[in-house]
Amino acid sequence: MQYSRIKEGYFINRPNRFIAEIDIDGKIERCHVKNTGRCRELLIPGTKVLLEESSNPSRKTKYDLIQVYKQDNLVNMDSQMPNYLVKEWIEKTHFFPEMTHIQMEKTYGNSRFDLFVEYQGKKAFIEVKGVTLEKEGRALFPDAPTQRGLKHIRELQSCMEEGYEAWIFFVIQMKGVQSFTPNWERQPEFGQALYEASQAGVCVEAWDCIVRPGEIYIDQKIPVVF
Repeated sequence: MQYSRIKEGYFINRPNRFIAEIDIDGKIERCHVKNTGRCRELLIPGTKVLLEESSNPSRKTKYDLIQVYKQDNLVNMDSQMPNYLVKEWIEKTHFFPEMTHIQMEKTYGNSRFDLFVEYQGKKAFIEVKGVTLEKEGRALFPDAPTQRGLKHIRELQSCMEEGYEAWIFFVIQMKGVQSFTPNWERQPEFGQALYEASQAGVCVEAWDCIVRPGEIYIDQKIPVVF
């Protein structure tokens, strides 16, 4: 998928989780951050970032912060992108054979899952998690405790009891990682819930991405290591 109206800048600071101050051509701009996670290992003062200029002239912020360089590696940090990315990828690759229906944001029980698919007479709920945290070649999720993520894992197990398939796609928004693992140090409860869901039959997959300035595409499946 492609962004439009891309601009380079340099990160200065982040007054709150929604706003970053960016140096663009020597002018300080307050930009919207499309990721409410901590991202402390990415958003370091002086780091080169990429922004998308909004086409809405009435917005309070003119730019969205979408990508950031981690050394020479470009990381897509837009947390809203993975859902659309996975939908596009499923449609293009025919990941689910003979698919007859795909829908974003389908409600089941007390949860609203990112995607719902019907194929070969089967019905599947899909939860998508964007991953931006990397340490020593391992992609990690979450970067901060997530009660919402725990709830979704447990609801996915519940829907299997009624005959649905359940999938979790971890979209690693970068290249250069060798494996994915739950962030046991940050939230062991999430790691345990994910492991139990996998043992119960929830399909847990991780895929990395090709990230170029203003572009991101799902690329290769990487091992999930518990």
